[in-house]
Formats: sequence, structure tokens, C-alpha cells
Amino acid sequence: QVEVVESGGGLVQPGGSRKLSCVASVGPTFTIYAMEWHRQAPGKERELVAHMHNDGSTKYGDSVKGRFAISRDNGKTAAYLQVNNLKPKDSAVYYCYVRAWYDEWWGQGTQVTVSS
Repeated sequence: QVEVVESGGGLVQPGGSRKLSCVASVGPTFTIYAMEWHRQAPGKERELVAHMHNDGSTKYGDSVKGRFAISRDNGKTAAYLQVNNLKPKDSAVYYCYVRAWYDEWWGQGTQVTVSS
């Protein structure tokens, strides 16, 4: 059974930081080759925040470059998103997206709210 679980969201003051976590359990049938973070704010489309391939290469959305950092564990089944200097416009549900050969999965999301 495949499971993708995010955690770490919450209420943060502007300028604050947070670390989001994603743990993927996909079993021995699948091989994960990349993990991503996306976010979706009310009334807006889901957008890519950060991507990290197994080879270590990364890609970031333009609005978060220099403020957010994605990392992976050595086992390649967990991903983290360090979010710094948060702004109210960063408020959204943050989703983990797991890419494996021949399949892909979304987590249920974790809410980040940036407000004073």
C-alpha cells in the first residue's frame, strides 16, 4: 500500500520559518526517482514549489527562489522543505508529490498560514 504523508504546517508570523516533511512508503515494487513540493492557495492553481531528483539536482518556483530549500534523506523516501522569510502570499496547502518509475502519488497536504 502506497502512502505519502506530509507534516510540519501551521501558523507562522511573516518573516518566520518552518520545515515541512514528507515521508513516502511505496513498497519494493516502485523506485522513486524524484520528489517535489507543490502548493495551492484558495482560488489559485496548484504550482510547483521545489523539485529534487535522486541525482541531487533541484528546481524551484520563481516566487520561492532564495527563500525555500528542498532536501532528501539518504534513503530517498523522504523529502523536506525548509521555508524561510515567509510572506502572507506563501499561505497555502503544501503538497508532496512523489515520482516513481511507472507511477506517481500526491500526499494529502499540510496547511501553512502566514499571518500576524
